[in-house]
Amino acid sequence: MVEESEMRYLRRCVELAEEALAAGDEPFGSVLVGGDGTVLGEDHNRVAGGDGTRHPELELARWAAARLSPAERAAATVYTSGEHCPMCAAAHGWAGLGRIVYVCSSAQLVEWLAGWGVPAPPVRALPVREVVPGAVVEGPVPELVDRVRELHRRFHGGR
Repeated sequence: MVEESEMRYLRRCVELAEEALAAGDEPFGSVLVGGDGTVLGEDHNRVAGGDGTRHPELELARWAAARLSPAERAAATVYTSGEHCPMCAAAHGWAGLGRIVYVCSSAQLVEWLAGWGVPAPPVRALPVREVVPGAVVEGPVPELVDRVRELHRRFHGGR
């Protein structure tokens, strides 16, 4: 269960998703938090330039793998506006990062996009645990889902 004290990180993820949208990118944002509650890094989607791998979850996993010990990575939490895609889930697992907390699930996003007539992405959406069976995952977080849905609606021109 997501603690009230963690909501600030999730709200920041939504703010980062808003920043991505304002920059013309898909609205995703993520925050990496150490086991002691220190924000270690944050990022938002940067795929608009043509590199479909520039997801914030992947960037944070790479950063953590290069700079944190295995114990520090395992104690960290990745907060994110949307559940990790399979690429990001795999990076999370390979980097040995700890818990994932997301606002909206991949299933929710797929449903929204289909409802707006958006073509399916080139990679199938899967729950994180199908990619990383041992992952500790929490979400969705109903208090923020509508805000994230609205950002995606604006990006994709849905009704």
